[in-house]
Amino acid sequence: MKPMPLARLLAAASLGALLSACQMLPGAADKLEPQRHAWEHLKPGCQGDGCPLVNIDTISFQGEPQLNDLINQRLLRMTQDAPGAPLPASLESYERDFLASAQPGWASYLQAKVLEQHDRLVLVELSSYLFTGGAHGMPGRGYINYDRTLEKPLTLGDMLLPGQEEAFWKVAEQAHRRWLASNRLDQDPDFLSTWPFQRTAHVGLGYGAVLLKYDVYSIAPYSSGHPELRIPYPQLNGILKPRYFPGRG
Repeated sequence: MKPMPLARLLAAASLGALLSACQMLPGAADKLEPQRHAWEHLKPGCQGDGCPLVNIDTISFQGEPQLNDLINQRLLRMTQDAPGAPLPASLESYERDFLASAQPGWASYLQAKVLEQHDRLVLVELSSYLFTGGAHGMPGRGYINYDRTLEKPLTLGDMLLPGQEEAFWKVAEQAHRRWLASNRLDQDPDFLSTWPFQRTAHVGLGYGAVLLKYDVYSIAPYSSGHPELRIPYPQLNGILKPRYFPGRG
């Protein structure tokens, strides 16, 4: 057997080292594979451009029944168009009831997708859009931060060290000021008085930053869509639990 040339030997060694390094990246070898379930149905018997429709694009994970149920429940909650409205029993029953009473032009969209996975965390983004007439429809957004080690969705309190919630929102206000400056809104007194900083329930543990997503009409007009603030992890030292810094989980 002829010995391997030195150049090929070095190349093989470099490739092996690269593959080993990739396997050591946070969560590189331990990610869930989402299964997509997507469909769109029109109102039965309707033909033409104005037919009411329901479009659902969601996911599930093999061997993760709790996470699957959570995604379904959160999507069903996004169908509630008024406080106290009854929760549909399933996505299928919601579709059936919506189309049964829908007027021409009405539409409902629901989506769940994996935004990121790292450190045994699954960040799922939920989206909705409901149009039932008027100038425009109403979009919605939300996050699920699912800790696979604890087998539970995380609240903000779960993410933070004890007693650090006020400190977290002070850092979030700084992120809001950066957002205003980047959009050239920080010198607009009318905007600043009409759309002051608010807290949001939508906090996501991204890999590059902690994400804060806002509903329309919260800190900006409808035309701004869903504003997103980003908090770099170094700004959360002493505030966020160490295990939720990327690479430490």
